[in-house]
Amino acid sequence: MPSFIIEGGHSLKGEITPKGAKNEALEVICATLLTREKVTIGNVPEILDVINLIKLLERIGVEVEHPEHGTFTFRAENLNEEYMLSADFQQRSTALRGSIMMLGPLLTRIGHAQLPQPGGDKIGRRRLDTHLIGLQTLGASFTYDGDRHIYRAEAPDGGLQGRYMLLDEASVTGTANLVMAAALANGTTTIYNAACEPYIQQLCRLLVKMGAQIDGIGSNLLHIHGVSELHGAEHRLLPDMIEVGSFIGMAAMTASDITIRNVSIPDLGIIPDAFRRLGVHIEQRGDDLHIPAQQHYTIESFIDGSIMTIADAPWPGLTPDLLSVLLVTATQAKGAVLIHQKMFESRLFFVDKLITMGAQIILCDPHRATVIGLDNRYKLKGSRMASPDIRAGIALLIAAMSADGTSRIDNIGQIDRGYEDIDGRLNALGAKITRIDD
Repeated sequence: MPSFIIEGGHSLKGEITPKGAKNEALEVICATLLTREKVTIGNVPEILDVINLIKLLERIGVEVEHPEHGTFTFRAENLNEEYMLSADFQQRSTALRGSIMMLGPLLTRIGHAQLPQPGGDKIGRRRLDTHLIGLQTLGASFTYDGDRHIYRAEAPDGGLQGRYMLLDEASVTGTANLVMAAALANGTTTIYNAACEPYIQQLCRLLVKMGAQIDGIGSNLLHIHGVSELHGAEHRLLPDMIEVGSFIGMAAMTASDITIRNVSIPDLGIIPDAFRRLGVHIEQRGDDLHIPAQQHYTIESFIDGSIMTIADAPWPGLTPDLLSVLLVTATQAKGAVLIHQKMFESRLFFVDKLITMGAQIILCDPHRATVIGLDNRYKLKGSRMASPDIRAGIALLIAAMSADGTSRIDNIGQIDRGYEDIDGRLNALGAKITRIDD
């Protein structure tokens, strides 16, 4: 299993460009199942989760071409329905959280689908209710095989039927699944309390290029007017906002001078402001962000003097995927902040590793942690640790890069799931990260 050996204490300097957005990639790749024609997708991050999804689509009969790095073409003309009943399909789907978004496209196109309980990060229970209830509203029927942990779905004779639905939560993957299913359903589907993240907007724009009729893109009220078929299209992914935030936190923690190129600033939402609340200086230069070297940065207080709280929320609120990075960035700020992770009950448990490194953190409960910044008076100490999930993994890498001494991070396959060639890209800026295989 591969590990990183990190020599801490090195400042970085130079320019870095974020790769394409992982979360968008998983959505739009699943959308290629909705048509028999060729769909070309550019700026695709070649990371484990994305590559594994592409391989899974190939196994169910999708013709995939890879003409150049970051570009893939998909033609789902002939699907292997027999393979989708196999144990191999079950095993591969279980290991990949993004496989859940194959459910809507397959159900609306071929009338049935079988999907195991999907895997992914170990960050607590991640509900599928929004997916299943929404598809049931469109007329699908479900059975669950508890022994094999498989969901079986069937569309009614005549196909899915458009309906009005009010989602119980603004689930991103749930919204994606329902929009894709509704694109080929009969009649009009109205989704209220839909997720409206930029990646959902991008999915909708791709579907419109393919011939779908969608009103309300960018809002939480979507109207999808079903069509009989979709055709091919070309699409380019947005830069990954989570990479952008990770590089901001990395620059602050290592007192580095970094320019992050081509970030699509309008699609970052309040991410830059969240880091500014920690005292990180960020300059906007066109569509680039420049983070100058800072030896000290001070956490803001609320206007009444009370402790700053940073919490996740549905878009346009702060994405939960960046709370781990914000938390580790706060460990070397001046002041205190309460990090409130509302969505996942296990995502903050990695802080015990930061505490071992010397961080001053009080884990209040599974959802809240108070960070007392060290203001660089005391450096974190090198340590050996393991990455429990993608986002905690990058937070631990940031901590190790800022620490005195050498650190080792095991289970870096978790980091590779979300960050392409992260060690090579950071070493080019001056980091000292060695990848080893034991």
